Amino acid sequence: MQNLLVILKKGIFPISLILILALARLIPHPYNFSPMLAVGIFSGFYFRQFYLGLFIVIFSMFIGDLFLGFHSTMFFTYISLAIAVLIGLYVKHFKFTEILFSGLASSVCFFIITNFGAWLTLEMYTKNLTGLLQSYSMAIPFFHNTLISTFVYLFFLKLLCDLSVEYLKKNPN
Repeated sequence: MQNLLVILKKGIFPISLILILALARLIPHPYNFSPMLAVGIFSGFYFRQFYLGLFIVIFSMFIGDLFLGFHSTMFFTYISLAIAVLIGLYVKHFKFTEILFSGLASSVCFFIITNFGAWLTLEMYTKNLTGLLQSYSMAIPFFHNTLISTFVYLFFLKLLCDLSVEYLKKNPN
């Protein structure tokens, strides 16, 4: 019975994170304002296991996609999230500068990869350098939402993490 409680306690955080992320995608929000990149980074940092962090983020996205619908750029979106988890593995202490650099790096990677995917899979772009540059230039107005949301959610996760550490120091049991 005690082992079951330990397993449940360890599993509650990842399961809760999956459900919250899936729900966050279903609630109306501005385009590209999402916690997904931040949680990808945080999962890599917190769990220190690529496959667990990846599972949490990808499974959350997949649940949301079941309700929102599948699209031609899903593969590129999921690859971008995997890179965010990888970036999170390199975060050592979750300090301010690490949050800034990891948030910026993952947002830029997301921008480059997903808009390359849009150029590659959508009919609205010609399949040449001009079309590729057009896909990037048309996406610029959405980049600030990606960047801001990643920073906002990373700082929120940092705050939660710091509060949890303080609580556990005061209440060890």
